[in-house]
Amino acid sequence: MEQLKIPIGKSLEYVIELITEHFSFATKAFSEVTETGISFLVDSMMFFPPWALILFFSAIAWFLSKRKGLALFTLIGLGLIWNMGLWAPTISTIALVLISTLIAMLIGLPLGILSALNTTSFKIIMPILDVMQTMPAFVYLIPAIPFFGLGPVGAIFSTVIFSMPPAIRLTCLGIKQVPVELVEAADSFGSTRSQKLFKLQLPMATPTIMAGINQTIMLALSMVVIAAMIGAKGLGGEVWKAIQRLEPDKGFEAGIAIVIVAIILDRIMQRVGAQQKAA
Repeated sequence: MEQLKIPIGKSLEYVIELITEHFSFATKAFSEVTETGISFLVDSMMFFPPWALILFFSAIAWFLSKRKGLALFTLIGLGLIWNMGLWAPTISTIALVLISTLIAMLIGLPLGILSALNTTSFKIIMPILDVMQTMPAFVYLIPAIPFFGLGPVGAIFSTVIFSMPPAIRLTCLGIKQVPVELVEAADSFGSTRSQKLFKLQLPMATPTIMAGINQTIMLALSMVVIAAMIGAKGLGGEVWKAIQRLEPDKGFEAGIAIVIVAIILDRIMQRVGAQQKAA
């Protein structure tokens, strides 16, 4: 008896062709806007000398974390990256991570709020997130190429899809963890739905939401490195070039730079989240 084969791959290929054929105007518009944003952010940071930007980032680290140790680590770590000749790729990576995280949060926060407040939406969104989080990271590169081609825009598309689930999940979790007694008290005082959301639920859920933002940033950083395979450049591009040219020393240096950037971003977000929780 011949085995029945379900052509899932062919169906997906048909959907991609349909989107690229009839909605190319939308992908082109997104590409143009995103490329403009990336170029503006990178050019703005590269306009300043590296030493000035390092001092600025160190000051930002101290201001957000209130930790001299983290500010000193930022100063030394970014100085080491500059000394290794990886300043331009690092700036490119930071720009990609910032833009990807911003887009992921703009999409993820509303979906997280919707999941927390609407049971039907919760039942629909959560299984989709389960699939997104179990899917191998490299798979997200496949639809990015026909939609946006090779380059940073395709990398941002795949990075946003890969890094968005924690933002949705933890936003939903934070709102659901607000004590029922407080919600009932707000109802008894005649609060509207929007007043409860913006004056009670979101402020109390802020530490959990900040944890989601932290996870989103870390996933975005890891995906930006993988997305170097489709032309994302940055530090991931340096690692990819080192692999292709069999230059382990260059790859190790780029890896150290990625670790330094990840530690700085992670520690800053952790301290901001801790301060929000304490407040």
